[in-house]
Amino acid sequence: MMTSLARNERPGHDTADLSPSVAARHACRTGMAHHTAGVANGFVQGNLAILPEKLAGAFHRFCQVNPKPCPIIGMSDVGDPRIPALGIDLDIRTDLPRYRVWRDGEIVEEPTDIMAHWRDDLVAFVLGCSFSFEEALLEEGLPIRHIERDVRVPMFRTNIACSPAGPFAGPMVVTMRPFKPADAIRAVQITSRFPSVHGAPVHIGLPELIGIADLAKPDYGDPVPIEADEIPVFWACGVTPQSVIQAAKVPFAITHAPGLMLVTDLRNKALAVL
Repeated sequence: MMTSLARNERPGHDTADLSPSVAARHACRTGMAHHTAGVANGFVQGNLAILPEKLAGAFHRFCQVNPKPCPIIGMSDVGDPRIPALGIDLDIRTDLPRYRVWRDGEIVEEPTDIMAHWRDDLVAFVLGCSFSFEEALLEEGLPIRHIERDVRVPMFRTNIACSPAGPFAGPMVVTMRPFKPADAIRAVQITSRFPSVHGAPVHIGLPELIGIADLAKPDYGDPVPIEADEIPVFWACGVTPQSVIQAAKVPFAITHAPGLMLVTDLRNKALAVL
């Protein structure tokens, strides 16, 4: 996938010698607005939340007390759009396929860059993404339905309450992947090794117990079919800050569009713990 996407570079710009992660970011800068599941395999992807400095401390505490949905893997200095620890050339204003601009808890724009919205008081948080542990699942031969279908992973708001911090409080968002029971057990074992990108599932089966009424109607992303011999498995999701920003009616914030992530230069394998 990434080979064709990287060809959206400026005419005459050769991406052949770029790593897949850098090529992905360059493609975003020149208009690639596709979901990033399966893009730049092997490299860590991240969720994004950008907030004014006066709210950044409270949001940082929110992430600390809610590490399952909000594991921080990178953070910018105030007013600095670069996070060198995640990529030397990375520019948080241009390097995601699509963003969401929030005012008073409502989405007012979904641009492909945020140059016009950047301010000197903004702090960017990059949170771990479950796309990172999908590499390990695929290596074990476990099927990932949304990748097979080339759609965004289905995401759902739940009745699982996050621990509050300052103005930030609200429901956890989860991703769902269907597996046969034996594969679901293996998926738990594999993803438990990746705590910095959500770790083990938070729920298996019986979606109604966590407030999900209809798996065919995700709150974010796209629906995927569940076969008769499969069960839904739910992981905490880095889209959770968006439900919290909405609930708190934050005056101004910027996030990624769900499923359209930041590709970093970190390696997925480096996140695994024994």
